[in-house]
Amino acid sequence: QVELVESGGGSVQTGGSLRLSCVASESTIRRACMGWVRQAPGKEREGVATLSKTGNIILYADSVKGRFTISQDNAKNTLTLQMNNLKPEDTAVYYCAADQFYCRLDPAKFRFWGQGTQVIVSS
Repeated sequence: QVELVESGGGSVQTGGSLRLSCVASESTIRRACMGWVRQAPGKEREGVATLSKTGNIILYADSVKGRFTISQDNAKNTLTLQMNNLKPEDTAVYYCAADQFYCRLDPAKFRFWGQGTQVIVSS
């Protein structure tokens, strides 16, 4: 059973920062590509960032480039999303996602999902 558990969501003002973490079961972090997907109220899920297990594939949605940074610590089975210069349009539930083979930004292609953590950015 693959498990992904997110933490670090919260409420900040425009321009603030948050750091999201995702702790994965050992089998996931060793074999899968992992990423962050978000879903704003009334909108479809959007791929935010993806990182391959080897680190040779790093992708960001255009809307977050230059503001968000995805990273991983394989020793701690942890995926992190550092979010800086947050904007109200970043408000969403953020999900950690993983897949054994897929390393892109299409949310529909990820097989494993966490429960999500809420991020609220106020103006």
